[in-house]
Amino acid sequence: MNTQTIVITGASSGVGKAMALVLAQHGAKLVLAARREKALNEVVAECNGLGAIAIAVPTDMRSVESIQQLAKKANEFGGGIDVWINNAGVLAAGPLEEVPAEVNEDVIKTNLLGYMHSAHAVLPYFKQQKHGILINNISVGGWFPTPYGAAYTASKFGIRGFSESLKGELSEYPNIHICDLYPGFLDTPGMQHAANYTGKYLKPAPPVYDPYKVAKAVVQVINDPCSRTTIGATSTLLKLAFQLFPAVTRTITSSVIRKYLKQADATEHTSGNILHTVHYGTSVEGGWRKPVSKGTKAGLIAAGVAGLFIGALLFNKRH
Repeated sequence: MNTQTIVITGASSGVGKAMALVLAQHGAKLVLAARREKALNEVVAECNGLGAIAIAVPTDMRSVESIQQLAKKANEFGGGIDVWINNAGVLAAGPLEEVPAEVNEDVIKTNLLGYMHSAHAVLPYFKQQKHGILINNISVGGWFPTPYGAAYTASKFGIRGFSESLKGELSEYPNIHICDLYPGFLDTPGMQHAANYTGKYLKPAPPVYDPYKVAKAVVQVINDPCSRTTIGATSTLLKLAFQLFPAVTRTITSSVIRKYLKQADATEHTSGNILHTVHYGTSVEGGWRKPVSKGTKAGLIAAGVAGLFIGALLFNKRH
């Protein structure tokens, strides 16, 4: 891996930063992209201290020109681009009509169009050199809808469809791989960065996973490209639940969220980091994770499976 040039978007915090630090330990040439230049430079310094050769390229994933410049600089820096990791993402929470239209639009621009424009920018380099790996960090949101996060869900479902279509286009290029990641909920600052129009304090639904779990999966995918990688038992469960019982899972999820919002502490509406960057939340972790024993985790998963199947049976009897 120490001969490979790897681009990571959304690298200034969270799972993108975790990917950068883990890949740095393998000595990769890293091109790190995000909007926050200061935070990005701090990650570059950490990566170089771990033995990598890293550079920062401030990039706005809402801008086609900015993404094209990222690809150009990465190619010049590395003499080619071996791996491009689409990771940058934002979240807006709230009833659809309460979220400003410009906020919903920028969620789509960053999460979906940012991934598409990145593929558009890097594929010519891949085809010219006849190899390359494009990794899309989609999340379980690509399979499981999130009520009160309609634009986020639209973007994630869209990425999954886009990626599957692209794989068909590239079927004649055996050494160009499109690899999708579907992790469960992660312990990152992402929820702190989120636009919030619920009027209530937000936190991720447990269990939340260590972002380094995704970073390690990225190393495996680079070494052995795989079309789809599901990370965490919760992700597998939620995907299966929605495939088998879409109406039940939507109803249960909506009810759980509404119940939480009734009990949660009040807070002001905010656009978070959607329209503009924020200075806080530059770490890998968000501080949401609590230690859970393997036995407890297995019990929670089993209870979740049982609850979904019981709910499905009751729902089917009523309808």
